[in-house]
Amino acid sequence: MIRTTFAAMLLATLTPAVAADADIVDVGQSLVDDFVTNVSTFSADFEQTLIDPEGTMLERSSGRLDIRRPGQFRWVYDEPYEQWLVADGRNIWSYDVDLAQVTVKAQTEALANTPALLLGGSDEALDEFVFDGSYDKNGLTWVRMRPVTTDSGFYSLELGFADGKLTQMKFYDNLDQTTIVALENVVVNAGIDRQQFEFTVPAGVDVVGTPAAAVTETP
Repeated sequence: MIRTTFAAMLLATLTPAVAADADIVDVGQSLVDDFVTNVSTFSADFEQTLIDPEGTMLERSSGRLDIRRPGQFRWVYDEPYEQWLVADGRNIWSYDVDLAQVTVKAQTEALANTPALLLGGSDEALDEFVFDGSYDKNGLTWVRMRPVTTDSGFYSLELGFADGKLTQMKFYDNLDQTTIVALENVVVNAGIDRQQFEFTVPAGVDVVGTPAAAVTETP
């Protein structure tokens, strides 16, 4: 179901796309470099669609994305099912409201080599990916990337930029399905309350997994 697509993406990796010529790759690399290194906060409404191999839309969802770097993001589905994905800097919390269940996993483990690493990651996130070309289509510059290592899940990732701003994302999975995320009302480098990225387990909700403890500094 589409409400689990992004959650699955947190545990997925990418595989190679087709390379392009060096000049175009440089353009794509600069766009992603700027997004990862110079964007401290990012907010947008999103609409997400899941498309099967024949091009038929299977399901559509919508919600809100907020990013606060380094290491924090909040991805909330409002329709058709309410689900929260919150990265607080140590853990990823996935809260399925309908099921009254929270799944928690250490963030470093959950984000390794995944597209989500580029959303909330620090500058080092770029070390986990290889640029694999870019192209222009319908007013957007699309950048293709692949991970340094490959395990499972999504086999390709493309980021679409308009006037240097991230406005679309595409993920291609091992079932030959395509997830398209369109971003609207994008706001970059504006203040976001840090409490947006704190998660408190609601009363009466089951918790699966054990959160990573905070690191205690030695005096």
